[in-house]
Amino acid sequence: MSAKQSGHFIVPVFIPNKGCPHRCLFCEQEKITSEKSTEVNPDHVKEILDTAIHAKGFDPDRGPEVAFYGGTFTNLPFDLMVLLLETVWSYIQQGLFASIRVSTRPDAMDKDTLLTMKDYGVKTVELGVQSMDDHVLDLSRRGHTSADTVNAVHILRELNFNVGIQLMPGLPGDSADTFRITTKKVIALAPDMVRLYPALVIKGTGLLRLYKEGLYTPLTLEKAIEICAESCMSLEAAGIPVIRMGLMSSPSLLEEGQIVDGPWHPAFGFLVRSFIYHRGIEKHLHLSGKKAGIKIFARPEEMSLLRGYKNYGIGKIEAMTGAKITGLVPDESLASGSIRIE
Repeated sequence: MSAKQSGHFIVPVFIPNKGCPHRCLFCEQEKITSEKSTEVNPDHVKEILDTAIHAKGFDPDRGPEVAFYGGTFTNLPFDLMVLLLETVWSYIQQGLFASIRVSTRPDAMDKDTLLTMKDYGVKTVELGVQSMDDHVLDLSRRGHTSADTVNAVHILRELNFNVGIQLMPGLPGDSADTFRITTKKVIALAPDMVRLYPALVIKGTGLLRLYKEGLYTPLTLEKAIEICAESCMSLEAAGIPVIRMGLMSSPSLLEEGQIVDGPWHPAFGFLVRSFIYHRGIEKHLHLSGKKAGIKIFARPEEMSLLRGYKNYGIGKIEAMTGAKITGLVPDESLASGSIRIE
């Protein structure tokens, strides 16, 4: 029920499409979240939170947070929004949770609503930005512009919220170059965190129709990894943490036939992190033809990145160097991202 993230636990409460003014081209929230929108009410929220606080490993001293995801929280009917917040607020007052975060659209920034949210313990607002290219936003039927995102970040900063931005490479009209520009524009906004969710063709979406008509081609897994790796490196070099890459593995999403095409992988974030790690150590691997066998020394916590998913990284290194890896040796004396070869 809860997810460890950024050093503490987040308990998600999904409100699929609640508050959304329309359905975006790529969206099928009920499948993505495995939640029905009709279930969203105070009793449902209480059930989720009660389950979380009795779960093994729950620790109120670690600042657990409740997160409303999957809809446009700031567009909910005001009375419903207050009821949901009041339900969580009672747990916050008991010291069981530290704060609330919500996701919403950049064009749903009513100041009175935001101030009410603040009164009930909302500290973080994540914006479904998806792209900073207006043509991509228009083709994806987002209904907002990049200027709305700039304005939203300004308002949230003015009210002292933490700001998250969610981006979706691979939408119609997008490209590696276009997404590179999106990343630069997001860096200029200096959010507190970013999520990267490559676009998928999901059953029941408008994107599926375009796909079937031959009007949309999703990213390959390899290209999505490369694009997200470049974006992640740029964001984190600017001091902006990337807290998730790739959609979560919900039961409904994983049902046969729900993901029709696109760069889906259950360990997408790990694939990107391993890609970044291997790019960083390439300078140490120009050994072609020089050695038949090598040992690689790396920091203990980076061994999994070195190995890669199902030892893909090992095969990649052996292909690049022409040498058989005879051992992987943990070495805490090495700097992060560094290896030594013998």
